[in-house]
Amino acid sequence: MDIRTRATFADYFIICTGTSERQLKAIVEGIAEATARGYQMDPARVEGDPASGWVLMDYGDIIVHIFAPPQRRYYDLESLWRGAPILVRAQ
Repeated sequence: MDIRTRATFADYFIICTGTSERQLKAIVEGIAEATARGYQMDPARVEGDPASGWVLMDYGDIIVHIFAPPQRRYYDLESLWRGAPILVRAQ
C-alpha cells in the first residue's frame, strides 16, 4: 500500500499472511535475509513474534506487517487505510 499521502511515519505498507506459526517465522526470516543480502538493510525494529500471529518489521519508509489470518482480519489494515492505493496484490 502506498501511504505517502496519508502518513508521515512511512511511505509504504507491505501486508502479508502466513497460515501457521512456522510459515510466519519463515516469512520473517526470508524478508530479513533478502533485505540484508540484497540491500544491506536490517529492520530498525521488529515488534511481535510468529507465536502471537503478528510481526511488524520497520524498515523506515517501508513497514512490513506479517499476520496470521485471525489477526489480519482483526487489524484490517486494508480498511483502516482504504484510501491508500494498493500497488501490488498477490495471492
